[in-house]
Amino acid sequence: MKFERMDCGSVHNGPLAEGCKHCVEGGKMVLFITGRCDTGCYYCPVGLSKKGKDVIYANELCTRNKSEIIEEAESMDATGTGITGGDPLINTERTVDAIRMLKEHFGKEHHIHLYTSTMDMEKISAVVEAGLDEIRFHPPLKLWNHMEDTPLAEIVRNLTIDVGIEVPALPDHRDELDALISFAESIGIDFVNLNELEFSESNWDMMDKYEYDLVDELSSAVKGSEDVAHYIMDKHPDLAIHYCSSTFKDGVQLRNRLLRKANHSAKEYEVITEEGTVIKGVLYGDLETAKKLLSEDYDVPDELMFIDTERNRLDVAPWVLEEIAEELPYKCYEVEEYPTADRLEVERAPLN
Repeated sequence: MKFERMDCGSVHNGPLAEGCKHCVEGGKMVLFITGRCDTGCYYCPVGLSKKGKDVIYANELCTRNKSEIIEEAESMDATGTGITGGDPLINTERTVDAIRMLKEHFGKEHHIHLYTSTMDMEKISAVVEAGLDEIRFHPPLKLWNHMEDTPLAEIVRNLTIDVGIEVPALPDHRDELDALISFAESIGIDFVNLNELEFSESNWDMMDKYEYDLVDELSSAVKGSEDVAHYIMDKHPDLAIHYCSSTFKDGVQLRNRLLRKANHSAKEYEVITEEGTVIKGVLYGDLETAKKLLSEDYDVPDELMFIDTERNRLDVAPWVLEEIAEELPYKCYEVEEYPTADRLEVERAPLN
């Protein structure tokens, strides 16, 4: 059948889930509510700093402070939140509190979706009552062939919110995936998201153990995953299925989230790039003395400088530092960073 193509190889054959619409625009804050999970999927891509650990991240910000979670959402003008893990229903109370907090602060229109492997109706009812808008189930691989033994059909029948399935397209488990999707379609699931399988630091052993291979040297995607996703979509033309490629997650979703964050949070001394990163000049040395020198001898206004005590440097507007770096007795660089809490550095170039 003919798919509706999106950027970076992502395709769908029906309406996108409401949560996905927000993600595409970069409007969703990612709330990693806990790294704990009882499912133990061999392909789990969660990073080693989070996997199995009871940590909380609002986007890239590690925090347990409720006000900091709200501030992170505000800093990107979030239209919604995706709650993930681990399994958020491992700690239902924490997840319920987070949903209520977000809804109370941002209002009912703040769209919240959640990923879980848990099919416990009591826990699910708790998050729905708190204000959850959409739930995405990730059944473990061992259940894909006999989903009729799970309570998913009853859950779909009883819930009034959108219910979907979200799993990776495993290249060596096409038939099991087809069985899962056939069952989901038979019980009236609202949507299915098939993610391109990816290698990460925490699942790299898949390459040897399951004889998976990379699509190419520039990609983290697993060869054959996309073909399986297209096969499933062809076989189920009447079901709303979205195949989300690994490049779509980085090239569209992440880029748009970074742009959104940068446009709402960038400082006067930062330049926003087309990719959503920010460029700034940085100077190392006696920071107070350097700032005074730039202010008095070069008439650099205070709003174009900032002493970064965390990184022990003076941030300066790049267009300013480029002009004067050769005259300064300090090491000067132009750096490109993510506008995120961890401020991941992408590139650095010396200016003198």
